[in-house]
Amino acid sequence: MIKPSEFYLRGGRAGVLLIHGLTGTPTEMRFVGNGLNRAGFTVLGMQLAGHCGDESDLLATGWRDWVASVSAAADRLREQVDHLFVAGLSMGAVLALKLAIDRPRDVDGLGLYGTTFFHDGWATPAVGRLAFLLPLITSLGFGRDRVSEEVEPYGIKDERIRNRIVGAMLSGDSQAAGLAGFPWPSLAEFQRLSLHVRNRIGRVRAPCFVAHSSNDDVASLRNVRAVERGVSAPVETLLLDNSYHMVTVDQERGKLIERSAAFFQRVVEQNPIELPQGAAVATAID
Repeated sequence: MIKPSEFYLRGGRAGVLLIHGLTGTPTEMRFVGNGLNRAGFTVLGMQLAGHCGDESDLLATGWRDWVASVSAAADRLREQVDHLFVAGLSMGAVLALKLAIDRPRDVDGLGLYGTTFFHDGWATPAVGRLAFLLPLITSLGFGRDRVSEEVEPYGIKDERIRNRIVGAMLSGDSQAAGLAGFPWPSLAEFQRLSLHVRNRIGRVRAPCFVAHSSNDDVASLRNVRAVERGVSAPVETLLLDNSYHMVTVDQERGKLIERSAAFFQRVVEQNPIELPQGAAVATAID
């Protein structure tokens, strides 16, 4: 049932790997991808393992499979560029941090959008705030057939965009809008990933650009503080006041794109690639 949905946009020698969220799709990163490409970056909007299919496809994977798919996508993009940046939305941001922990020499910088370690936003149902218990609950055999449905406002403040995306999601078009709910076993895997990364976040050495809604309905600013206080790298934070969780598609996505591109470009300028001496001579002659 899985439909190939990644996108690749050729640009310059600095590249950005874009990672969508749990039950999501590369489409939720498309606006950002197009904007970064217009700014000169090569962009790969990857597809996480088990995503863009049905619920059974997702349940056949776990957090280690998602991590492996990110690493494989990074390998492909790294062959095309001199600088590699990694940006993700929600769980995608956590996976970006994981890649920076595992492969510090390969990741030049991070874009962390709506980072979600804790499901504690203002619209999160009370049961959702107990998500940290799901690894224990599912390991005991409970809740394996349960699904937490998406709830209003679906992470999107812009009503026009929300209606379009939610309509596609509820129609079953998982390629365009992802699944309409979160299977408990997959949420348990998300929690295992979150704990794994939080326990190692001090190993992140890549500079971080953090964009987060100050009115995030899914993940509060506690998640931003976890990044700012945890990583061993400079952090630049942008708080968006007119968006909800899905900052890559919501009303202030233009500001997010502009600031992301500027941040990545500064990192490139501060860390120029030194060509081998022969290559430098050849370039000068040409």
